[in-house]
Amino acid sequence: MNLQHILEAKIKEAFITLFQTELPSVEFQATRKEFEGDITVVIFPMLRQIKTNPERLGNDIGAFLTAHLEEVVRFNVVKGFLNIVISDTYYLDFFKNIKDNPGYGFQPVSSETKAVMVEYASPNTNKPLHLGHIRNVLLGYSVAEILKASGKMVYKTQIINDRGIHICKSMLAWKKFGNGETPETAGLKGDKLVGNYYVKFDKEYKKEIESLTAAGKTEEEAKKEAPILLEAQLMLQKWENGDPEVVSLWEMMNGWVYAGFDVTYKNIGVNFDKNYYESNTYLLGKDVVKEGLDKGVFYRKEDGSVWIDLTDEGLDEKIVLRSDGTAVYMTQDIGTAIQRVKDHPDVGGMVYTVGNEQDYHFKVLFLILKKLGYTWAENLFHLSYGMVDLPSGKMKSREGTVVDADDLIADMTQTAKTISEELGKLDGYTKAEKETLYSTIGLGALKYYILKVDPKKRILFNPEESVDFQGNTGPFIQYTFARIQSILRKDQNSNYTLPAVVEMHDKEKELIKQLQLYPEIIQQAASSYSPALLANYIYELVRAYNSFYQSVPILAEIEEDKRQLRVQLSRKVGVVIQSSFKLLGIEVPDRM
Repeated sequence: MNLQHILEAKIKEAFITLFQTELPSVEFQATRKEFEGDITVVIFPMLRQIKTNPERLGNDIGAFLTAHLEEVVRFNVVKGFLNIVISDTYYLDFFKNIKDNPGYGFQPVSSETKAVMVEYASPNTNKPLHLGHIRNVLLGYSVAEILKASGKMVYKTQIINDRGIHICKSMLAWKKFGNGETPETAGLKGDKLVGNYYVKFDKEYKKEIESLTAAGKTEEEAKKEAPILLEAQLMLQKWENGDPEVVSLWEMMNGWVYAGFDVTYKNIGVNFDKNYYESNTYLLGKDVVKEGLDKGVFYRKEDGSVWIDLTDEGLDEKIVLRSDGTAVYMTQDIGTAIQRVKDHPDVGGMVYTVGNEQDYHFKVLFLILKKLGYTWAENLFHLSYGMVDLPSGKMKSREGTVVDADDLIADMTQTAKTISEELGKLDGYTKAEKETLYSTIGLGALKYYILKVDPKKRILFNPEESVDFQGNTGPFIQYTFARIQSILRKDQNSNYTLPAVVEMHDKEKELIKQLQLYPEIIQQAASSYSPALLANYIYELVRAYNSFYQSVPILAEIEEDKRQLRVQLSRKVGVVIQSSFKLLGIEVPDRM
């Protein structure tokens, strides 16, 4: 039981003992620096239960706590705030019980808890992954890891959008202009090669539009009648009809892209338990629509199309089946969600990591699934996130102005190399060790910079700023971890057992208070689906550690008990840095 729970239980007991009144809750806050205390109880809300002077009430409760809790050694009351001083013994005992491994703060998976499926990435197979995908996969992967640490069974999944007109555009451009080019002959990853042909299609399409408008067509007519677009639409029809030549081309080019994606995912450091493919799921949901018609959830219009009316819920009418009987995206998403639960019967909820431009879509999807009677639909969550911008502006895939994920990772590694060499702290490293370190720092900088921001907020990503070794950055935290490992390597008495009582410095108590928060931060980050809570917690812990490091001697401390407390405290801080960064998908180097 943490300190707040201990104090809250005893304060409620005090109310019953002293005033014969039940207290519904207790409000705590950090003690202000100008007052003595480790934790503060806010008295004012208690005056709803008992009419008295707030200072008198604070003194009564403080006296009760001092008499009945060995953890409380003294207190002071400032206006309506009860500042409580906690014994060094309490902090020391808590500190000794922190597991000296990366599992500290994690909850075991409960067999009684339903599993959660987390969807992220969901790329199109007509282009490589870009900066926007990076935010998506980092968020989804980290949320999945945090949910696991909180005690949930988690399945990581993606749905690959491998069919549709955009795929056919790349296929047609390759067929017309590719001259048999392959990833091997071009010396390119397959996703990059296919992406080049998507850009090529757009260029040729624009040329044809210009030609048609010059011949007297309106721009709208030209866009619809451009021969290359009509060819792409015909190719899509052939694919849907199973034309062997088109399907063979589709399989070959998608195979190139899948291989390219796998390399990028490995470089980013994310993985999946199961892949779904739109080519297999786009017909799902049609039978569900028919069942929903029978139940009265959907209705059919005169043209034969099927709709749902959500106006009573503040939304609008939404089509779920076209008049020709073909599915729309909503139909497919309904069917895919149901199929996932069939594949994993223990799933009781899902998290969809998708940009905020799809907020309305997911409101509708979740509401439809609830109306269809699926109980797990109560536990669906749209992890909505803002766009990632660069100082150079917005990215556009079809114009070839996106920031390629692989290129960004390479650039981050190079930036880390440049800054590290300028700092000149890599003497004694082999070339291979240096390259590994540059990659660890560069990728850590990228991930932390993105994950420290609340998912709902838009990000302006600045690569140079993210690799700064000072401030709220990944490299700053990695450097602190490496500093701790250096201390541990120099320590000659790592098996030392601390005595029952050690006089503690204020900086040591502050660090232990921060460590005490870690398990609760994991739960908060899991319940709010926000890696930013965890990222900013670890930054505050590292700030507290560096303040401690600057304020007290560690290895130079003469008194062995104090020295070992500080060494072991450093070790535990290192454990939490490594543990929390693992949940963010970030590695920490032993040396920097």
